[in-house]
Amino acid sequence: MTPSEIQSIKQRFGIIGNAPALNYAIQVAAQVAPTDMTVLISGESGSGKESFSKIIHALSPRKHGQFIAINCGAIPEGTIDSELFGHEKGSFTGANEARKGYFEVTNGGTMFLDEIGEMPLGTQARLLRVLENGEFIRVGASKVQKTDVRVVAASNVNLLDAVREGRFREDLYYRLNTVPITVPPLRERGDDIYLLFRKFATDFAERYRVKPISLTPDAVAELQRFRFPGNIRQLKNIAEQMSVLEMERELDAARLRQYLPADQSSRLPMLLSAANPDGAGANNTYSERDLLYKVLFDMRRDMTDLKKLVLDLAAGQRPAEAQELLRQNSHLFNNLNVASSYEGGRLNRPAPTEAAGEYFITPRPVNELNDSDEELTYDDEAQRVEDIPHETEEETLSLEAKEKEMIMKALKKHHNKRKYAAHDLGISERTLYRKLKQYDLEQL
Repeated sequence: MTPSEIQSIKQRFGIIGNAPALNYAIQVAAQVAPTDMTVLISGESGSGKESFSKIIHALSPRKHGQFIAINCGAIPEGTIDSELFGHEKGSFTGANEARKGYFEVTNGGTMFLDEIGEMPLGTQARLLRVLENGEFIRVGASKVQKTDVRVVAASNVNLLDAVREGRFREDLYYRLNTVPITVPPLRERGDDIYLLFRKFATDFAERYRVKPISLTPDAVAELQRFRFPGNIRQLKNIAEQMSVLEMERELDAARLRQYLPADQSSRLPMLLSAANPDGAGANNTYSERDLLYKVLFDMRRDMTDLKKLVLDLAAGQRPAEAQELLRQNSHLFNNLNVASSYEGGRLNRPAPTEAAGEYFITPRPVNELNDSDEELTYDDEAQRVEDIPHETEEETLSLEAKEKEMIMKALKKHHNKRKYAAHDLGISERTLYRKLKQYDLEQL
């Protein structure tokens, strides 16, 4: 495909940029469009994956048929089968009449399935049958129906990781991935960032009837250094904010930084591969929830070790033995700002300060016991100690219990607004509904 043909496609579909990776993705989309091959579009959220599905449909023989874009992550798990394949009257509560599904309505056209990785496993099996044989069955029906729909799927997560974790069918992955198209993130498109900014600034200037925003050379360099985790969508929002809020129409780097978030990444801990320190690629990272559980379990283990250490000290160890015990467990005090030592039968620490929020109870030495205390003495032969009864509460190691607790805390934090709670937990709203049903929390 010649550069002029690629440029013609860009103008037709409003795509701006000249990055080699972008041009290659457009070329692949244009070449595969005349066929009926299934296409899987991969790319980060906000990078413009839907535009490529429209290119494929518009340049295909199905261009006069219907085009439907569906976000699989936005449809609740209990209704997605009905939405895609339709249902018969009375097949479930609320099914007052029969309804056609998207595969029936889009017969002869193209269907774009965005966030395909969020699709439930049961629905994935139904989708595989449609892709293999063009057959589907309405919910509550027994009659097999035929359809001729081209499927273009997209995902912002690594589907191979989902296959390894059992969240996505391997046979469906290879059936969808007949022709892969990778949409590059905005941070890898170089000068395209400023081209897009100028386009958005001009559009918003016309909408709000103001002079377009412009950037000084140092501001352009600052803009291109920003990573844009939200990609084109984030850049567009920033351009709109500037167009509305700025009185001066030319911005320097210092002024631009006020619109660029300082924290560009998740605040949850993440482990990066030594071979890939930038963290690119989901293969080199653990899930955020697994890392959070790891932190919680490490804290629980440290607390248990500290309890045992305090009990051993309270049981009346000799000074030398107590000091050796502290030395052996020094790793438990690595994160403390002050040092501890055990000398002369006393656990010594610098005096706590109220300003620092430090309050400690220091055990008294044996020579300060009053008449009402039982007298304890140390000698080289033996030591007499009083057994101190104690109870230890067994903490649960259940991941489900921890997950349920975190869900309840998130709902309480956001006043039972499930949309915001799901965002805070880092899961989709549909997944949160499923978890609420699983843990019998639907009444919250």
